[in-house]
Amino acid sequence: MAWQAVLADAILVLHAGVVLFVVLGQALILAGGAAGWRWVRHRPFRLVHLCVIAYVVVQSWLGQLCPLTLWEHQLRRAAGQAAYEASFVEHWVSRLLYYEAPGWVFALVYTVFGALVAASWFWVRPRSPG
Repeated sequence: MAWQAVLADAILVLHAGVVLFVVLGQALILAGGAAGWRWVRHRPFRLVHLCVIAYVVVQSWLGQLCPLTLWEHQLRRAAGQAAYEASFVEHWVSRLLYYEAPGWVFALVYTVFGALVAASWFWVRPRSPG
């Protein structure tokens, strides 16, 4: 196996981790706010979480693919492997749910989810460290 394929797989795992961080992080923020978990109010965690989804939303509005997706594609092609044509999330959601949707649907979903993350700053207010 070429080193490019190994690195492409590592980027795929990293990308899945980023998606899990955003989605699971939001679920934990809402659950933790209701349950009184202090760690979900940790300001640096919340800032990173908000910035990641904001980046995804802006990219989707601009019609751009995630840099991780592009990097993975380049490495897979360099290793002689096929790269998927859609974005990372589009590709895997389609494979998991057997549902095809145009890019604007994903942009809408990202925007609504981003609005949920932003709204949770008011529902579960972050606290300053210390």
